[in-house]
Amino acid sequence: MFDLITKRDSNIKNDVLSGITVALALVPEAVAFAFVAGVEPMVGLYAAFMMGLITSAIGGRPGMISGATGATAVVMVALVSQYGIQYLFAAVLLCGVLQILAGIFKLGKFIRLVPYPVMLGFVNGLAIVIFLAQLGQFKVLDQFGQHSWMQGQMLYIMLGLVALTMAIIYILPKLTTAVPASLVAIITVTLLVHGLDLDARTVIDSVRDMLPAEQQATATLAGELPSFSIPMVPMTLETLYIILPTAVILCLVGLIESLLTLSLIDDMTDTRGSGNKECIGQGVANSVNGFFGGMGGCAMIGQSMININSGGRGRLSGITAALVLLVFILFAAPLIEMIPLAALVGVMFVVVIGTFEWASFRIVRGVNKEDAFVLFLVTAITVAADLAIAVVVGVIVSALVFAWKHATHIVARTHTDDDGWKVYELDGPLFFGSVLHFKDLFDVANDPQDVVIDFNESRIWDSSGIDAIDGLADKYKSVGKKLHIRHVSQECRDLLSKAQDYVEMNVNEDPRYHIATDRLD
Repeated sequence: MFDLITKRDSNIKNDVLSGITVALALVPEAVAFAFVAGVEPMVGLYAAFMMGLITSAIGGRPGMISGATGATAVVMVALVSQYGIQYLFAAVLLCGVLQILAGIFKLGKFIRLVPYPVMLGFVNGLAIVIFLAQLGQFKVLDQFGQHSWMQGQMLYIMLGLVALTMAIIYILPKLTTAVPASLVAIITVTLLVHGLDLDARTVIDSVRDMLPAEQQATATLAGELPSFSIPMVPMTLETLYIILPTAVILCLVGLIESLLTLSLIDDMTDTRGSGNKECIGQGVANSVNGFFGGMGGCAMIGQSMININSGGRGRLSGITAALVLLVFILFAAPLIEMIPLAALVGVMFVVVIGTFEWASFRIVRGVNKEDAFVLFLVTAITVAADLAIAVVVGVIVSALVFAWKHATHIVARTHTDDDGWKVYELDGPLFFGSVLHFKDLFDVANDPQDVVIDFNESRIWDSSGIDAIDGLADKYKSVGKKLHIRHVSQECRDLLSKAQDYVEMNVNEDPRYHIATDRLD
């Protein structure tokens, strides 16, 4: 499709200009997600400012943009509606503490457990979610106060401006890369709309549609600096019980989306971010949000893609976006309010095109059907439910598929040595999924007096494998035969309760690897 991702090194000019572009796109998103969470628009804007500034300064992925997100906003709704916004601030503060602990204990490394098909499903699902979210901008309030689709001239103008925005973003880089194409497109479309007095909806129109009728006339994005305040909630265990479930879910959703976005940007830019450092950065940002009246959030894949597409690579790009957003709030709200929604929708449509993994269609034809199933499953759940649920389900399904496929991979080559002992040379992993196949490999009744199991090409992965060996040793012992086991690790020898008397102590040849079990402690 479009040549949206380039592996350019960061520089001050690109970072500053791309940061300004991102700031323009942050405004309507932050306002929209604030209403999703059931809080005032300024709470979302404060969150976008503080999350963006802090994570860009101390996070683990330069060039990644954080702010108020839909994934976290939907988690907050129930808490806000039932207990009020002060409990939300307390939950965001606790979420930040949990994320800092995740970084300190280096839990960010577990993002490596996310398989490639799950990553593809995550990217495609988010691209579809971003696209569907933009469709709401094609609706207006009718005379009955209901949202209905645009029609007639207004619809044609909207479509034309969206197409013009996308065309500028596509064509301008072929002529010059001195300024971000997205920024030029937004400014051009804004000047065109107001210069020709076109009937096009603007950012402030979108804000008014979200407010009650009596507040629409005075709607504005102007605000003040966020101020420090300890959440006004009782310091009791009951409060902890109320906020803890929301805080834990916010922590998990925020870290999953942030770390997956980090991995995506790593791949696109051929660089490497720090997952554990990003956990700490997200945690500090959310903790500050709890004290300064923000709704918190996490990494934003849409705005991050805008930043990368516009040339933003360094920390300065995110810092610039946050500071420019603050300037908008304090001094330039009228300028932001007049930006046509069509320009921002066009920018986001280009992001959708660049984010979606079009190569996944070719990959589906080339990979096995299990990976294709996981890819489509994660995409569907991301669109229909929630990102965190989709990733967890994808990892579980991938693990089950892996276990099922490897359950039949254990085989044995047999031969009789010079002493007349029958040797079973195992090949393949011995774990809970392959235990039944392992047991079927042996002929206890017809085997000779001495039998050898050689694990030189095999590994014991869990306690189920150890128990299977114990059981096999017991069977051979019951018929008066002797079982010998070679090439297992010291840890496995220590755990073989029944078979350990028959294990040959060949320390020079036996491997030393560790298995996941608590029996060694």
